[in-house]
Parts: sequence; structure tokens; C-alpha cells
Amino acid sequence: MTSKFRIGSRPSALALAQAESVRSGLAAILRGLDSEIIPIRTSGDRMTSAALAQVGGKGLFVKELEQALAERRIDIAVHSMKDLPAKLPPGFRIATVPAREDVRDVLLTRAPGGLDALPRSARVGTSSARRKFAAMRLRGDLVIVPLRGNVDTRLTRLASGEQDAIIVALAGLKRLGRLAGLELEPLDPGQFVPAGGQGALAVEALDSAPLAGSPELERALADFNDSRAFAETAAERAFLAGIGASCVSPVGVYAVLEAGTLSVRARLFSIDGSNELADSIRERCDSSHASASEVGSTLARRMLDRGGAGLIGPQ
Repeated sequence: MTSKFRIGSRPSALALAQAESVRSGLAAILRGLDSEIIPIRTSGDRMTSAALAQVGGKGLFVKELEQALAERRIDIAVHSMKDLPAKLPPGFRIATVPAREDVRDVLLTRAPGGLDALPRSARVGTSSARRKFAAMRLRGDLVIVPLRGNVDTRLTRLASGEQDAIIVALAGLKRLGRLAGLELEPLDPGQFVPAGGQGALAVEALDSAPLAGSPELERALADFNDSRAFAETAAERAFLAGIGASCVSPVGVYAVLEAGTLSVRARLFSIDGSNELADSIRERCDSSHASASEVGSTLARRMLDRGGAGLIGPQ
């Protein structure tokens, strides 16, 4: 490569930390890589007060980065996988999925004891309808309040007493090194089935190769790919696409690939949380995209046959 390799990222501290992990990982594989991280503010970053469902969903965190890719102002974009729509627009691809971080949700409180120790009618902040409905299945007395903003903003609202507890993704806290001094309870992924792609990163590129005119860089991206995370997220995304979920549908799906067997668990709520449907599947899988996607698609078809279509909210 004769020019600097450009990595696009949202400007938040977490997004920049994620982009840096990709930059340093590629640099360790491809010695001498000259690269830079280019922060790009997205529509979702500017809309800090409205609920995502009201302003277009999590795709708002993606479109400006995809525009920069299309205009070749950046060579790759680094996303939280769960921010990506289940189907990418034509001309784009997921080039690499690095090793996955912890997929679980976590409850943060000011005092020890976790969910069971919260007082009656405690105020719990979350940005996710999926988390809201899962929490209320266990504690119907909870008062769920909207929670948006970056990690520090959310922690401040907890520390100030504005909320008695908050539910966030454990992966973000780990990537930012923010676990020390927190009262936290990792939540059972069987009850709080994570969002599809939670804990994973997606390196998005144009659907053309070799990347940035460099076969060596394309090979470095392939070497940086984690086959287990790639297969698990392929299954989760195929499930979401198969049931017709939007980025704000209250649905969780979690795949685990171990010893050639792919297990996928899903939990789908109606848009108002009054009904739900859960199911799981275990199939042999060779870790390829096609094989993993077929497992996720099979579970989606099965849940649709059981009435899942009636639970999916507006797209």
C-alpha cells in the first residue's frame, strides 16, 4: 500500500476503543501498516434524546459510515455488530469478525445484591425493549425508564440516584476498562437472551476485492477473522433476517459454536411485551457462513410457524 489505511469509526470513546483494537490487531499481522482512525459522527450520535424506535432504529449509527465507504473516504468501518441491520445494502460486506467479547447483559446497581435486592418499584434504566420485557418477567413491579447516551452518561445517571439500576452490555464496560468499583450482576443469557451480534465487532468494507488495492491487507483481514465469532454472528443475523426483525424489535438471539455443534437460542416479545415466544436449536455446523446461516434460518422458520410473525413489530 502506498497510502494510509483509513478506518472509519463513530466518535464515542467505546467506538474509538473498538476501532483501535482492530487497527492494532491488523498492525500486528501486517507489519509496517500505516493506518489512521477517522471519526465520523452519525445521525444516531446526534439524536441523543429520542428513542431509537422513534427516529429510525440503530441503522442510524451506520449509514454515514457506509456513505464514507461508498465515497472511498475510508477503507473499512468498524461497528458494534448489533448496530448493523440484519441485511446489508448491496455493495457492502462484513469483511472480518474479530474474537467476540462477553455477550451478556449486566445489571449495575449502587448497592450489592443485584436484581433480587432492588426495592419495590425501583427505577431501572435501559435503552432496550428486549431488556425491559425480560426484566419485567422477573420483577413485574420495576419501573423501566429510557436510558440513552454513552457509557459514562449512563453510569452518571446511576451514581446520581436518578435511577436505581441500569442494564447495559457487559462487553462495552470491559472494552473501556470500566468494571472496577461497580456493583454488577451479569444476567443469565437464558433469561436475558442477548441481542443478535452482542459482544461482537463487524469490520465492514465494500463488496470488492482486494481491499484498498492490497492483497496483503485482504489476507491480514482474513487472518484477523475469528471463525467461531464469524459463524455465531452469521447464525444470529440469519435468524433476525428470517423472522423479519428490525433493529428495534424486542428479540434476543444467541448462538454458541462448540466442537462442531452450533446451538442457537432465541426469545421474541410482542411489540408491547404482552406475549413472547422462545425456542432453540442444535445442529452440526462446519463454521462456514452458509452452514451457520442455515441453522439460524431454520430456527427462524420454526418460530414463524409457531406464530412469531404476529409478534414482530413495525419495520
